[in-house]
Amino acid sequence: MLIWLNGPFGGGKTQTAYELARRLPGSVVSDPEEIGYGLHRALPRAARGDFQDLAAWRAGVVETLDRALTVNDGPVIVPMTVVRDDYFAETVGRLRELGHDVRHFALLADREVVLRRLRERVVGHAAAVVLGRAALRQESFAVGKLDECLTALQRPEYAEHVHTDHLDIVRVADAVARSCGLTLTPNTDGRVRRRLRRLDVGLRHVRLR
Repeated sequence: MLIWLNGPFGGGKTQTAYELARRLPGSVVSDPEEIGYGLHRALPRAARGDFQDLAAWRAGVVETLDRALTVNDGPVIVPMTVVRDDYFAETVGRLRELGHDVRHFALLADREVVLRRLRERVVGHAAAVVLGRAALRQESFAVGKLDECLTALQRPEYAEHVHTDHLDIVRVADAVARSCGLTLTPNTDGRVRRRLRRLDVGLRHVRLR
């Protein structure tokens, strides 16, 4: 089974993916952003646009996830925003055509809720101080794409929709697992450990461009 977590940038996809992986034995997280940033590193800076526009990225995502699903016995969890219908067909749709059981979820929230989460992201604030302009560009990119993402992902083609306005990451993961018919191990994190875990995941996914 492949669990694809879609949603606006800053909507909790990566945190939810790692929460699922933590509590779902045998599962792995496979992040298509790694393929995109690898392609960026192979290009001169002037040629780096949105890596999703590269046919090599879309084909590489399918080949990589097809391989991961073939060799891994447990679920493969994918946190990735895709909101163009043609790109969605070339990735999620193509994996389904190959016979894989793809469970797609769009993690949604009201615009103001997502904006608040972006402002409050601990990693965004810490990274902005430590890493400077790169982190600030990342936050600006997320805000600039927000309306496009929310408009597209609310359409029925992008179901199943999970409205996260009043849910924390643990409960979002619970909802996704329940819909997939999967049983997660109990969450035993206290408040401090939960915050440290989120910080660790966030720091490991700060992208420098």
